[in-house]
Amino acid sequence: MSDIPHLPTLRLGRAYDSLDKIEVKDHRSGEVKALVSQVNSGILKRDLSRLGAARAALKKFTVAELVDLSAKAGALFLEGTLPLGDRGHSQSPQQYVETLSLTSGLPHVMVRRNMAKLHYALTHLAEILNGLSRGLDFTIIDRGYGEQFGTKLSFFPTCQALGLVMPSNSPAVNSLWLPAVALKTPVIIKPGKEEPWTPFRLIQAFITAGVPAEAFGFYPTDHDGAATILNSCGRALIFGDKSTTDQYANNPAIEVHGPGWSKFLIGDDCIENWPEYIDTIAGAISDNGGRSCINASAVVVSKYAAEIADALAQKLGPFVPTRPDDESARLSGFANPKMADFIDTQIEDGLKVPGVEDVTAKYRQGPRKVVFEGGTYMRPTIVRCDSFAHPLANREYLCPFASVVTCPQSEMLSKIGYTLACSAITKDQGFIEQLEAFSDIDRLNIGPISTMKISWDQPHEGNMFEFLWQRRSIERAW
Repeated sequence: MSDIPHLPTLRLGRAYDSLDKIEVKDHRSGEVKALVSQVNSGILKRDLSRLGAARAALKKFTVAELVDLSAKAGALFLEGTLPLGDRGHSQSPQQYVETLSLTSGLPHVMVRRNMAKLHYALTHLAEILNGLSRGLDFTIIDRGYGEQFGTKLSFFPTCQALGLVMPSNSPAVNSLWLPAVALKTPVIIKPGKEEPWTPFRLIQAFITAGVPAEAFGFYPTDHDGAATILNSCGRALIFGDKSTTDQYANNPAIEVHGPGWSKFLIGDDCIENWPEYIDTIAGAISDNGGRSCINASAVVVSKYAAEIADALAQKLGPFVPTRPDDESARLSGFANPKMADFIDTQIEDGLKVPGVEDVTAKYRQGPRKVVFEGGTYMRPTIVRCDSFAHPLANREYLCPFASVVTCPQSEMLSKIGYTLACSAITKDQGFIEQLEAFSDIDRLNIGPISTMKISWDQPHEGNMFEFLWQRRSIERAW
């Protein structure tokens, strides 16, 4: 048995050892931690022509049975030792934590928190599906038709499979596709280059729990292969920066997950109490290493911007890299140091434009970008911007970064733009009604609630049930 694990392509459940392999490396030492088979778009096109058989394998189960199997998979993912590749390796939960940390830069404590989120999603699918479907009796999906709430109901699948082009920034992002399995939909996954571990482990957990292996495709591939997945499955999710996701923004069959530009807005009626909210806001900026699309990247206030920015900078500015097994670790390393270089350059260029101040500079006591034990890290940055006209006022980076922007309450909704998660700290009913009517906010929190707080039965970005199943009219004579 080779000391280096090999993750094969899973061609609808069948392991495939490709001649073309990529190396997944320790972000600090450069040591190879795994070889991953990579396939081209030609293989993908051949396999995706057989998706009917993959869907038929799941159709044999009821939704309730797949919910139960998903719960078993959740326990296995969190606690089990599962197969790792095709060279006789296995992986315990602790080995998963350590390996993912080495290749992604996430410290152990953050990996375990992400594991817990995935475990929760898998073991609470019944309530998640209830929320997504607004209480649908899922035996109607099993039979193809039925009656509920005094209404005849029938649904049909919108696709043969759910295609996924996954990122490498955070393991918990995989929670978005987990309901698909219980909804009888095969999943075709292109994993992130630096993070094949989580989707592979989830697939092994599902298979070990009893879900048919042919319902899963694990396809490390290039850009052409990714495009094949996106365009051939019928429904797909893609994650990436704005330049990537803009290409698919007008395609209803592809759900795009790009920057979130999540924000806090403090209303005029609550602004005098701003010190009470600093801990919540600081946590929303820095939790999960600042890598999530629901991390707050802007705080919008009508006054006290300087004081609020300074209070946040005092809390976050002193953060320093630590060893990955440090339970108090707050920063994540970069698997690709060039990304840290890019972010640091972008921030420095923005600071040259008048109307901004790096408030963390006086508390950081050193450079923003640092190398620690061979890993590259970005320390937190809080900037104060005079208005939304400044180029750093509405930016998002894969590290703890946020702007504190001065803006009159009357202009906030016309200035903030698209906002994935918005926490509005206000009791002003008129302002709340404006927020509720504002279409560019996907998830709205009223009060001092972290933007990082999600409700599994209220998706903050897309509805997987409505994405995968569509209602049709039906009339039966017998």
